[in-house]
Amino acid sequence: MTQFKSSNENIDNKKWLALLVLCMGTLMIVLDSTIVNVALPSIRTDLGFSQTSLAWVVNAYLLTFGGFLLLGGRLGDIYGPKKLFLIGIIFFTIASFICGMANSQLFLIIARSIQGFGGAIVSAVSLSLTMSLFKEPEERAKAMGLFGFVAAGGGSIGVLLGGILTGVLNWHWIFLVNVPIGILVTILSIILLPQSDKSKIHTHLDIFGAITITSANILAVYAIVNGNQDGWLSLTTISLLIFAILLMCIFFLIEHKITSPLVPLRLFALRNLVSANFIGILWAASLFAWFFISALYLQLVLGYKPLQVGLSFLPANIIMGAFSIGISAKLVLKYGIKAPLVVGLLLASLGLLLYTRSPVNGNYIVDVLPSMIILGFGGGIAFNPILLAAMNDVSQNESGLASGIVNTSFMMGGAIGLAVLASIASLITTSSLQHHVTSVIAINNGYHAAFLFGSLFALIGAMIGFFFINIPKFSKSI
Repeated sequence: MTQFKSSNENIDNKKWLALLVLCMGTLMIVLDSTIVNVALPSIRTDLGFSQTSLAWVVNAYLLTFGGFLLLGGRLGDIYGPKKLFLIGIIFFTIASFICGMANSQLFLIIARSIQGFGGAIVSAVSLSLTMSLFKEPEERAKAMGLFGFVAAGGGSIGVLLGGILTGVLNWHWIFLVNVPIGILVTILSIILLPQSDKSKIHTHLDIFGAITITSANILAVYAIVNGNQDGWLSLTTISLLIFAILLMCIFFLIEHKITSPLVPLRLFALRNLVSANFIGILWAASLFAWFFISALYLQLVLGYKPLQVGLSFLPANIIMGAFSIGISAKLVLKYGIKAPLVVGLLLASLGLLLYTRSPVNGNYIVDVLPSMIILGFGGGIAFNPILLAAMNDVSQNESGLASGIVNTSFMMGGAIGLAVLASIASLITTSSLQHHVTSVIAINNGYHAAFLFGSLFALIGAMIGFFFINIPKFSKSI
């Protein structure tokens, strides 16, 4: 009996260690979506980017990241999530080293696109691996809470870490810091992550479906991230969006016809999966309002340095971590998925709404900290239930695909949200300048409008959760 108990304890310990490894890998990827933004001015000065070409430091990553999420998830289902996780981490780590050593614009942009490819694969399968590690409801809720904190809080941690590394060292270290972590994650993954059950793995890959959906995603992301620069009604933007929609239609036609589709269309009949992905799009859009617009407010309106901007997010990170890791799981087990999801999104909406009153001579304690605290609570409560709702109705052999779908929703939501918010802020700023106000006031007015729309995104997400998420008490649903 003692030997059996000891064996179970060893298995449990290994599971939680494996989760920490998955979280470390995921954190690397999530950090990279925001850590770069604080360092962009330094990168521009050092490598001689123009304002237009500088956008490609971000866009090159977004294109491959958004393009390969869905395919990466399905490849995990076909060939095993552990194998794909390792491939993604190795690609990401090597590309991070190249980024850190880059001494030219082209070198950095190519390496960033490789980073995005590796990041897409890791993001697509890590959630699936987490679900497969933890079968018991209580354990799964706790595990998803920790994973949710990394996925949601990693963006604000990226702002903090980016400010510290850029301020204390230089921009190269925002990439080089990934190298030792990536090596460690690779070694530990080989040891700790479970092998896939080969009997449950399909060997057929829908090649044409993979090509069409990946191409459609890449074209859509390209059109969205360049919409502000090229113009939303420009021939380039409209043509790209039309081609993306056309490819998407071809993709659905292919999936309808073949026997082993990349994405079985019956998944779109799963109410909770579809609802959770719509919520994910809106949630990501509101998160980007927080991470990016508030960072711009602190830098361009209040005159904060990168390190100060990073430290400003620390209270929210602490609160979000405390709720995600411990309290969120208890809330889900006690009240189910819907109530925490709705309450968390409502709190996020309130936090962003408070930002709309931030003045040009704002004080951190009075005008920034209350929003940070409320957003920390909202993010800590909401993100775990969103992930659980998205993954609740799918079978284990399709969990990688579901993970890829929800990650694509988050990514697209962030890209669309940032593009919309930037357009709104720019429009209001231009309009304010025509009324002969100072440039700082005009910029701040634009940010207020962006925060208002970010708040609306979270509010609409809460409404969708309230009316459309339909999951029994968590303890009975798995």
